[in-house]
Parts: sequence; C-alpha cells; structure tokens
Amino acid sequence: MIISDFLKAIGQIGDRRFLTVLLIGVALTLALLFGFTVVFAWTVGLVLPDSFSLPWIGEITWIDDVLSWAVVPVMIGASVFLMVPVASAFTGLFLDRIVDAVEAEHYPGLAPVTPLPMAEVLRETSKFLGLLVAVNIVALVLCIIFPPFAPLIFWGVNGLLLGREYATLVAQRRLGTDGARDFRKRHRAQIWIAGTLMAVPLTIPFVNLLIPILGVATFTHLYHRLAGKAV
Repeated sequence: MIISDFLKAIGQIGDRRFLTVLLIGVALTLALLFGFTVVFAWTVGLVLPDSFSLPWIGEITWIDDVLSWAVVPVMIGASVFLMVPVASAFTGLFLDRIVDAVEAEHYPGLAPVTPLPMAEVLRETSKFLGLLVAVNIVALVLCIIFPPFAPLIFWGVNGLLLGREYATLVAQRRLGTDGARDFRKRHRAQIWIAGTLMAVPLTIPFVNLLIPILGVATFTHLYHRLAGKAV
C-alpha cells in the first residue's frame, strides 16, 4: 500500500504546482549552501596565516589559498547529507501547495482547511531544519566511524525524521496538532517505513532534490488512506 501511495505521487510529478515548489526549494537550498561554503572558505582563509617558514624549505605563502579552496570539495561532499534536509525544510514553507494539488487531483470534495499561520509555519520549519541538520551531522560522524553500516544509518535516521515530520505536517492540516500527534503514534510503523522509502534515494544526485516534493505527496496519500478517506 505504501508503494501505491508513492506511485501516485510520482504520477503527479509533472503537475505545475509540484514543479513550482521544486524550483523554489532547490533555488533557496543552493543559494544557502553556496553562501555557507563561501563564508566557510573565507573564514578558513582569514584564520590561517598568510605565510610561515619551515626549516630547509623557507617561507611558504600559498598554504592558506590551498586550504581555502580545499574547503569547496569538502562542502560538496557534505551537501550529500545537507542538501535534502535543507531542501525539505524549505519545502515545508510551501507544504500547502503540494497537499492542495494532491487533494484536488485525487480527493475532490474534501472540506477546505484553514492554512496554518505563516509565523507557525516558519517556527516549525526552523525547528525541523535545525533537527535535521544536527541529526545528519551526527549520522555523518557515525558513517565515518562505522563505514559498513553507513547506508543503514543514513536511511534509518532520515527515514525516522522525514516520516515523523511529513506525517505530522500533513495530518495537522485536518486533525490539529494533538490529532496529528495521535495519528503519528497509531501508525508509527507505516510512517517509518514510508519515510525510509523517501530516504533511500537521498544519496542519488539530482533525484534527491525531488524527494521533499514526493515525500509530501506520498504522505498525503498515506494520510487519507490510513484515515479511511481515500477514494
């Protein structure tokens, strides 16, 4: 059944509303990661001395430039872990557009919902972003320490977090905060499995950028199916 939810989401990926949110989320994510890389490289260059001397070699004046540029591939590698969490957080700002598109296409006749206040959306998105980045940094360290288990660590951690967040955000629209929490607890196993299904493609470049969109759409189908409202 979870696969069916996912296939329905994929079937709607060409929807103009999906593509709009995708472009906005990717643009904001790339801008943030690029800015962070530039600032980090500049900080490294600022902290390191312009030159220093070594015995039998003499004065070296290029080491700060080399290390500053070396930061770039490091940040590109780190973006594998940070790109999707950040994109997921940005996509949360436009959640209603995705859910509305899915419900209009597959669940017509539903009662309208009152959009969450922007202040609450920003607050929840900020919390989600902080949690995702922090946990993924810990997961990155664990992957380095236990490389054979790296995929399982990455998928398990992100599956748990993405499933929890998407289920809460989608259910909260119609059940409220307390109702969404109860919904998540009742269906925690399916939610984790669905979240892990979203996490598996996260390590595939470019494909991973679609996951926030497909995740929200998939969990919209999952919510209506589990809530007994699917048609």
